[in-house]
Amino acid sequence: MFAATLLQSLPSLLAAGPAHGGAVELLQDLAIIMCVAGAVTLLFHRIKQPVVLGYILAGLIIGPYTPPVKFITNDANTTALGEIGVVFLMFSLGLHFSLRKLAEVGATAFLAASLEIVVMMGVGYFVGLSFGWSRMDSLFLGAILAISSTTIIIKALGELKLVKERFAELIFGILIVEDVLAIALLALLSGVALTGGLDAAQVALTFGKLGIFLAVTLVVGLLGVPPLLRYVAKFKNDEVLLITVLGLCFGVSLIAVKMEYSVALGAFLIGAIIAEAREAGRIETLVAPIRDLFSAVFFVTVGMLIDPKLIAQHWFPISVLTVLVIVGKVLTCGVGTFLAGNDTKTSVRVGMGLSQIGEFSFIIAQLGLTLNVTSEFLYPIAVAVSAITTLTTPYLIKSSDPLVNWFDRIAPKWLVSTLNVYSQWVTQLGGKGKDDVGAQVRKLMRKWMLQIGLNVILMTGLIIAGVWLGRRADEWPWLPNLPDWSGGQQSVIWFGAVLLSLPLLIATLRKMRAFAYVIAETRVSKAAAKEQTHTIRAIIANTLTIAGAAMLILWLLLLSVTVLPPWPVLLFFTVLAVVLVAIQWKTMIRVYANAQVALRETLSRPRTEQDADLNAGPINPILREASLETITLPKGSPAAGLLIRELQLRTKTGASVVGIQRDGTSLVNPGPDDDLQPGDQVLLIGTRAHLDNASQLLMGKVTTTTPSI
Repeated sequence: MFAATLLQSLPSLLAAGPAHGGAVELLQDLAIIMCVAGAVTLLFHRIKQPVVLGYILAGLIIGPYTPPVKFITNDANTTALGEIGVVFLMFSLGLHFSLRKLAEVGATAFLAASLEIVVMMGVGYFVGLSFGWSRMDSLFLGAILAISSTTIIIKALGELKLVKERFAELIFGILIVEDVLAIALLALLSGVALTGGLDAAQVALTFGKLGIFLAVTLVVGLLGVPPLLRYVAKFKNDEVLLITVLGLCFGVSLIAVKMEYSVALGAFLIGAIIAEAREAGRIETLVAPIRDLFSAVFFVTVGMLIDPKLIAQHWFPISVLTVLVIVGKVLTCGVGTFLAGNDTKTSVRVGMGLSQIGEFSFIIAQLGLTLNVTSEFLYPIAVAVSAITTLTTPYLIKSSDPLVNWFDRIAPKWLVSTLNVYSQWVTQLGGKGKDDVGAQVRKLMRKWMLQIGLNVILMTGLIIAGVWLGRRADEWPWLPNLPDWSGGQQSVIWFGAVLLSLPLLIATLRKMRAFAYVIAETRVSKAAAKEQTHTIRAIIANTLTIAGAAMLILWLLLLSVTVLPPWPVLLFFTVLAVVLVAIQWKTMIRVYANAQVALRETLSRPRTEQDADLNAGPINPILREASLETITLPKGSPAAGLLIRELQLRTKTGASVVGIQRDGTSLVNPGPDDDLQPGDQVLLIGTRAHLDNASQLLMGKVTTTTPSI
């Protein structure tokens, strides 16, 4: 009786107090969310279940469909906080993105992810139609079933201590490809929802625009963001670094929204860019508490949208879809991994590890609700399937090895032997011809083609940005008014974009010329052309170069057709650009070369997965014979200018840095993001053998091998 009375009076008790408007409502809602989420997730932690499920259950408890009273007073506030949670969630996923790791497992990742997404989307679509759902519900269902959960998988592998296994690296690569394809999928689904259809031209245009946006953002970001973060990190102030990172995160997310992409895309991209900075580990540590706060709110809001009545009503589709997700992803990801040349055991472990859906599925389902194109029951069904498959993930990963052993026992010997022969054949095929001269020439030409393509994409992005800004020149009152005969402000903005493109244009023309001469040299033999060999090769090379340059310039003009100035002004701009190129030819080549070197250095920065191996933790207690030694870092030391995490001193020698003295200032127990400079007095701890190895490494005398500690 008392409990019932208390529940009935709870809304009035919560509403009591001074009227401070939305601030009190926000504080009240946030307090309820955090208290309930904290209690439920503590229980889930004790019973060793994923805390994400705890957040969803907390949302179900305080949601509008479950309790007899309304706990949340302002749904708009919680929704806004949940959207911020999406930003931090996608930013965190981006921080796990590695272009180099993707390159290492590229073939497997692309094949497995593409096969998984295509098959699961088809299965989801036709299963939805078989349930009697609309075509739009079925289409969104296919997309929901296609993407695995990066957050859940990373947590599961971390808890099982399997992140360094070969199959885990393949899983991370597949997840990276899935995340990128999911961004494109969001854009396509938005187009389908708004237009009601999708044709080949629209698909090509969508992927083309997305590719340009991704390329420009990544290249500009990789050139600008790591140096900025390196400068900010010099202040040794976590607050300054955190605020800078948050500014970049929200800024790029806003740019993505302004370019008519999702906020998730912007957050993911800037996270991927920051992941290539040397301060990424420190940034991830700083952002983690904020991410945990807002991502918790996001998953709670997900749970608040669950209607238990709808789940009870649709228990059969939930059961069927759960089985389809587990079986379908195990088969598609496992088969894709095997077809790429991996052994049976690795392939099965990859498939078992990817057999769930998660945060991207929530975002896709929420997109359908936001655009009012999907039914209300689709969201809670997606959440229910995700919750069940999340529960099964750790058990599936642990049962993968017994499943492979069982298969090896019952399968015919010829089948097992055939599978092993295929894996070995694909592996050997990938290394064939590496020492052949023709293969080296083809590799060089592929590299030039890639660079030409990237340069064209960047120039296209700059011209499109100039056109976009030019069309909005009237919105900026601080721009001076120009007479109509000059083309107005938009022609000046366009010419500014052309000037920025000149280094890229020059580099592209030079690579086109080199590419053309290689084709001429390899396609025109002396035996066939005889004394005309040189002339024919020159004609072919020059013709290809002129044709390529004409097509490129025509393409840039077609992009600019809506903002081109009158022909006299255009002629003047053209002459001016030619004069600038003639005068600053070497400078522009040097600018492009420096940018290329900076980009290569950023992508080749040493990076490992676990901070624990990078001198980030306490001293190993088994070093009972440890002693201390101070070493003064010489000017030519290979460690000078490196962060402690980049040096990997403990991994390579067994010794650890416990103190640094520089210019009379002592730093005790430095972190992995502190650097070493010439003249530093570095205090080391370790056994005698470890200290000797560390001394030789810091002095640059020998290369050490990893000791057994």
